[in-house]
Amino acid sequence: MTLTPFDEARRLNSPPLQGRGKGWGVSANAIVRVQNFASAMRRNPTEPEKCLWAHLSRSQLGGFKFRRQAAIGSNVADLLCPAARLIVEVDGHTHGDAGTDVRRDVRLSELGYRTIRFTNTDIMQNVEGVLIRLLGELQSSPLRWAPHPNPSPEGEGLEG
Repeated sequence: MTLTPFDEARRLNSPPLQGRGKGWGVSANAIVRVQNFASAMRRNPTEPEKCLWAHLSRSQLGGFKFRRQAAIGSNVADLLCPAARLIVEVDGHTHGDAGTDVRRDVRLSELGYRTIRFTNTDIMQNVEGVLIRLLGELQSSPLRWAPHPNPSPEGEGLEG
């Protein structure tokens, strides 16, 4: 049986058993809209997002895995490291309202995520400095699981 995005969203957004736990508080239709928006954003990254992704994809930074344009509830994070629950926001001309960003960061913090922000200029003119700061944040974060070794330990995955 194949689930439609709507069915999958309803399954993921089911209410907690016996009133326990935290729900996203987002309807299934809204989840599908956010996922579609995130998908569209992945297809059209900004130049700073492309630049940063070139250094973060394939677990290149300390073995930490990142996702681009990750849907979290009703929000879309530019980059997300699930293991460290760290969101990286690339702030350009679309991030004009600091108050909105603060409210969003507070909501995500309540869900256990930390947000770190870099400007387009930071990334385009000092990507090495951005990566050093980001690696420091990742290494000081409590991890949900261990990062992938990169490269893999010698002999791992080899047959016979």
